[in-house]
Amino acid sequence: MTPRIGPRTIRRVTPIDLRSDTVTRPTPAMREAMARAEVGDDVYGEDPTVRALEERVAGLLGKEDALFVPSGTQANQIALMLHCQAGDAAFAGEHAHFGLYEAGAAGAFVGAQIHSLGVPLPGPDELRARLFPDLFYYPRPRLVALENTHNHGGGLVYPQERAEALAELAREKGLAVHLDGARLWNAHVASGTPLPKLAAVADTVSVCFSKGLGAPVGSAVAFERARRPDALRYRRRMGGALRQAGILAAAALHALDHHLGELAADHRRARRLAEGLAGLGADPAKTETNIVVFEHPDAAAFVARAAEREVRISAMGPRVVRLTTHRDLDDEAIEAAIERLVGLDP
Repeated sequence: MTPRIGPRTIRRVTPIDLRSDTVTRPTPAMREAMARAEVGDDVYGEDPTVRALEERVAGLLGKEDALFVPSGTQANQIALMLHCQAGDAAFAGEHAHFGLYEAGAAGAFVGAQIHSLGVPLPGPDELRARLFPDLFYYPRPRLVALENTHNHGGGLVYPQERAEALAELAREKGLAVHLDGARLWNAHVASGTPLPKLAAVADTVSVCFSKGLGAPVGSAVAFERARRPDALRYRRRMGGALRQAGILAAAALHALDHHLGELAADHRRARRLAEGLAGLGADPAKTETNIVVFEHPDAAAFVARAAEREVRISAMGPRVVRLTTHRDLDDEAIEAAIERLVGLDP
């Protein structure tokens, strides 16, 4: 059965997948790099390709060390473990990934409480308004987490001065700072701000290779070198220690070498997508990177109708629709997606 757009029938075409930038597939050149990778047992610290990646990430972010891990969730949870104990309080922006999208790991593994600062990209005023004193009958305040770019907020880049002001206040109050930088590469390309400056606001930073950069697996968490033994222990505890992981690290290194600069094309295509879907509520002015969001009274129903037209998109809660551009979609795919979606009722 062929899908229909308005009154006319169209031919069946390949589905256009805008659900996430995690759906990308390794390029032939990336697969070749993986096949050539020199490997060793990383649990013993003997995989040269993994260590090369960790050193590369630490250098890019201006940190002393980094640890390769299977996922962004694990990277964030290791950072949380480095800063918090059971019963401690961590403060984060509204809909923060490590509080909402990590299956309750903060409570299950760390025992920490996540307290929302009320807006996606909080500043010092939001922290002042919600920070309780370090008294025995409150949870102990230990951490402030930033997210750059903000996943739920539509890929917004954290304004650097705002992030720096929040981090300064956090440290004045004795709190550590973690930066969830799953899409920090996008923030760097979109804003032109050097990666070390973006990362300098935080004591720990997580980054992801399997989103916009197009690697099949992997993230990293960066920190002071003295924290490495603890980070290794926590990775092991959560089942994240890998053996000949250089095959995966090679994909991440290839992505850093060849795909980082291409993120600008994803951003341009997202703005075009937002322009084409402005009638549905998308806003090109608020599309800073590769994520387009707009409100809909029944997001799940809209997603289902889009799927009937061979466009795969995501619902983020009952009233928010998300579309994400990535390196596997070209300009023609974006125009086709606009054509198929523009007739759907907002």
